[in-house]
Amino acid sequence: MGKPTGFMDYPRTVPLSRDPRERLATWSEFHDHLPEATLRDQGARCMDCSVPFCHTAKLLEGLTSGCPLNNLIPDWNDLVYRGRWREALDRLHRTNNFPEFTGRVCPAPCEGSCVLAINAPPVTIKSIECAIVDRGFEEGWIVAEPPQVRTGKKVAVVGSGPAGLACAAELNKAGHWVTVFERADRIGGLLMYGIPPMKLEKPLVDRRVKLMADEGVKFVTGTEVGKSYPTERLRADFDSIVLCGGATWARDLKVEGRQLAGVHFAMEFLTASAKSFLDSGFSDGKYISAKDQRVVVIGGGDTGTDCVGTALRHGCKSLVQLEILPRPPDHRAPDNPWPQWPKVYKLDYAQEEAAALYGADPREYAVSTKRILGDDAGRVRALQLATIRRAPANGGPARFEEVPGTEREIPATLVLLAMGFLGPEREGLLGELGVKIDARGNVAVGDDKQTSVPGIFAAGDMSRGQSLIVWAMAEGRQAARGVDRYLMARRVLV
Repeated sequence: MGKPTGFMDYPRTVPLSRDPRERLATWSEFHDHLPEATLRDQGARCMDCSVPFCHTAKLLEGLTSGCPLNNLIPDWNDLVYRGRWREALDRLHRTNNFPEFTGRVCPAPCEGSCVLAINAPPVTIKSIECAIVDRGFEEGWIVAEPPQVRTGKKVAVVGSGPAGLACAAELNKAGHWVTVFERADRIGGLLMYGIPPMKLEKPLVDRRVKLMADEGVKFVTGTEVGKSYPTERLRADFDSIVLCGGATWARDLKVEGRQLAGVHFAMEFLTASAKSFLDSGFSDGKYISAKDQRVVVIGGGDTGTDCVGTALRHGCKSLVQLEILPRPPDHRAPDNPWPQWPKVYKLDYAQEEAAALYGADPREYAVSTKRILGDDAGRVRALQLATIRRAPANGGPARFEEVPGTEREIPATLVLLAMGFLGPEREGLLGELGVKIDARGNVAVGDDKQTSVPGIFAAGDMSRGQSLIVWAMAEGRQAARGVDRYLMARRVLV
């Protein structure tokens, strides 16, 4: 612990963002790093608790508390405070393959469980993490490090999202020959096409992928295993297989009018927008444009927020975001104590931008969509909504009921469904491999991430269900350990 009184001497300071109206004119990132002196002060705020909660993940009331990667957070906070940046980077990379991703897009459950957060603002863990890795690249400390010895074993990783990339990086480190298959035209999965550019600039993904390729990982794009690459060939060509295809089966809205033109799943909207931006700067027109549209986003999570930010940059005419849950309190409720994830009201980047543009938070809480209304041409024109409230449980599961007299219409010409995901796609590869599916609709795995079929493993959203990228990376690393033990009967990965 560098400075015992640091948490009392220095207030929490986070990087400044550009003005919301200014950043709406660009697709580039809008956060800057703090000056080095300020970052060292922020590192000094870490108390190096005797029993830290920040670096060990637990699920409390269904939400993540602490870091799923078990990042050694107090260690690298102290090293930053002391100005020992290279050592901080080495400590960070021991547990986190891609801190440049988590340092930008992770919601930082570590900060929610920071001991300082019991009665004060938490340590700025996320921004320190991002500063460490960015400095590592700037200084040239991060270079390709191919393994010195190869095992001769070949492993296929299906899917190049955060789980697949983390798994591939670890397996390659162990000396196996790794091939990553991706059905899209670019590597990165969710990192490339699911998260918009202003939240995670894509050259950052390409930079890390190039490093992995230089270390010996083979990447195959435009190839859907089970279709363009037969499943039997996969089993014949590789000694082990890791399934990291994500949870891409989107939850639908089963109401009248769902079939109307102008109603899309959120990932259709985000993926097409990101691809068109990367391919042509939108000049090819191959995306779902929100320009001059009255946009309604149904869903209040991260995907919904990214739809808001993307639609605003397209130039939408108006925007409303619907959330089925009531508005969170401004401060922790009595039934949401530390170290649970703080379920409190906040403006994320996109809501902040919408508020700057339209004068108010775009979210409407505790509402349900009853039906989608169309015009004579078969396009959406409005949504019929109603306010809802939690009904008496009477010993059963929680349910909602409509508040009488609250039915109303709001205009809508583009509706984006961001209501989460139900699990992996069932047809094709999973059926052909014969892996067992659990009660939640995900690929069933054991503690080592091995499926019901020996030699076949699964990780990330495909086995866990929709979750955070930090969980996907943690599970990718866990699957790599399982594969290495399966192939070599040893334990070299941590």
